[in-house]
Amino acid sequence: MNFLILLLMMSKVSFPLSSPAFKANGEIPLKYTCEGENVSPPLAIGEVPKGAKSLALIVDDPDADKKVVTHWIAWNISPDVHMMREGERPGTPGKNEKGENRYMGPCPPKGQHHYFFKVYALDKMLDLKEGASKDELVNAIKDHILAEGELVGVYEKKAVAK
Repeated sequence: MNFLILLLMMSKVSFPLSSPAFKANGEIPLKYTCEGENVSPPLAIGEVPKGAKSLALIVDDPDADKKVVTHWIAWNISPDVHMMREGERPGTPGKNEKGENRYMGPCPPKGQHHYFFKVYALDKMLDLKEGASKDELVNAIKDHILAEGELVGVYEKKAVAK
């Protein structure tokens, strides 16, 4: 996680990232979690800098007990994309925590967790194969970030009746 924080600090420019489904620091609706339809939420991407050749997406949960949990990664998303629709699979997908090349909705074992949706504007297309890991993606983007957008949502599992 420290490396990702360093990447964020090194980036000089930011752009808006939001969702019509939930407010910044607000609760992620059940539909987008493991208790709902487990479908990715819509994301609205603000204006990225001129010169961006692609976008990369990382969604993770730093509140997990022993490590940051990767929920969704993708890259080589067109910089002309200003709205990722609900359930859309943009760009080239990489592995989530379960080793699947898709979105994995919030599903914290206990308590409320924070989910960081991060989109990076890059100065190049990435030469990564489908199914790459978050570490491989982070290494590929580290010297190519022009700007980033971030949206944080929270989620806590609903009580299960026994």
